Amino acid sequence: MENASKALIIAGAILLAILIISLGILIYNQAAGIVNSNSMSDVEITQFNAQFTQYQGTQSGTSVRALLQEVLSNNMTQDDDNRKVEVTGAVTMGKNASSAPINSITTGGSYTVTCNYGTSGSANAGLVTSINITKRN
Repeated sequence: MENASKALIIAGAILLAILIISLGILIYNQAAGIVNSNSMSDVEITQFNAQFTQYQGTQSGTSVRALLQEVLSNNMTQDDDNRKVEVTGAVTMGKNASSAPINSITTGGSYTVTCNYGTSGSANAGLVTSINITKRN
């Protein structure tokens, strides 16, 4: 009789330990899901893109210079490389540039600005990832 009661106590302790471990794993997985979901909402994506998309289309050199300053400011304040923007075309500015090459943009010139977006499924899905600037003749 004494062995049976000890066996029941041991079995109960094992079940309790399994329950506590399972609860710990469940809480950990839920917390990890929250930490890893650093994606932006649709409103945040729209706000992020708005600072660049307002310059899309045909722009004067002055507007393109303002765009380059906006890109530089964004890239310097972003910690996440997925939210940094690259400039290509008539002007080249990498994601980690420390100054905007505004001297290569003539204020009286005319330029075409095109925004390119991250593909779905990537970390920067829907965000402006690069801007192409071409000089118009």
